[in-house]
Amino acid sequence: MNWNMILYTVLNTAFVLLFAPLLVSLIKKVKAMCQGRRGTPLLQTYFQLFKLFKKEIIYSDNSSFIMRISPYLNIAFLLVASIFIPIVFIPAQESGFGNIILFLYLMVCARFFMALSGLDAGSTFGGMGSSREMTIASIIEPTTLMACAAIAFILKTTNIPEMFGTVLDGSILQYPTLFLVASSLFIILIVETARVPVDNPETHLELTMVHEAMILEQSGPKLALMELSYGIKQLILMALLINILFPWGMATDATAAGILISIASFIVKALILAVVMGVFESFFAKIRFFRLPDFFMIAFFLSFATIVFELLS
Repeated sequence: MNWNMILYTVLNTAFVLLFAPLLVSLIKKVKAMCQGRRGTPLLQTYFQLFKLFKKEIIYSDNSSFIMRISPYLNIAFLLVASIFIPIVFIPAQESGFGNIILFLYLMVCARFFMALSGLDAGSTFGGMGSSREMTIASIIEPTTLMACAAIAFILKTTNIPEMFGTVLDGSILQYPTLFLVASSLFIILIVETARVPVDNPETHLELTMVHEAMILEQSGPKLALMELSYGIKQLILMALLINILFPWGMATDATAAGILISIASFIVKALILAVVMGVFESFFAKIRFFRLPDFFMIAFFLSFATIVFELLS
């Protein structure tokens, strides 16, 4: 590993850790404004994480080592996955670096340990949330694979940095079918981040919660790690969608000016997407659980149609 790659890993990871909580707060703020409320401050998520890191950790009597290590494993998998999504600059190509299939495996591993920790506490809520999460995963993961296959088919590579570089070097008009698969990625983003109309991360109602039920038994710093993991997952999925469609502004070398421009351009694009997500949620009600496959099929159809159009063109 050369110094360029080390610099990229440190900067990309640090940016993801620092910026992810802001997007969580911004979406909440936009939703509140759409509902005619003032909402929480934009730095509220940072304050909440800081408070949780100072709290005491309490475990259920029924829990095992799984619940103790799951927050660390969950955030570790997501931080490694974040390295696969260039934000600060596009690093020089390394052997095996940035493969989209490995990226999906890392995301699945994070989901697995979160669901496992929900079951480990032995509570009704945790088991219910984990069961619902894996039910949703069994439907959305084939859709995610189809979307990633469509992107790889269009851009002729399974390497994520190469995908961004291909669109950056050319024009989005050369790949019009990317707009179809981008719509699919937006639906996947909504599903994977447990947002309305699939789930509501702000509720604790038994009949509706999925994501919150799995982390209900966590406390203190462990809960903070779970909340931070959620923000990281949301950020890297947003970055994948943004940089597939609009990679302009990303630096291709590790110069100070290039890195600053790349970070600034991504912040602007991410803030716009966060506002879009907040407005999108405000105009939809939560879908009944057994109607969710109908919503997922829209994303699957768009990804499948993308591959068909590429074959016919």
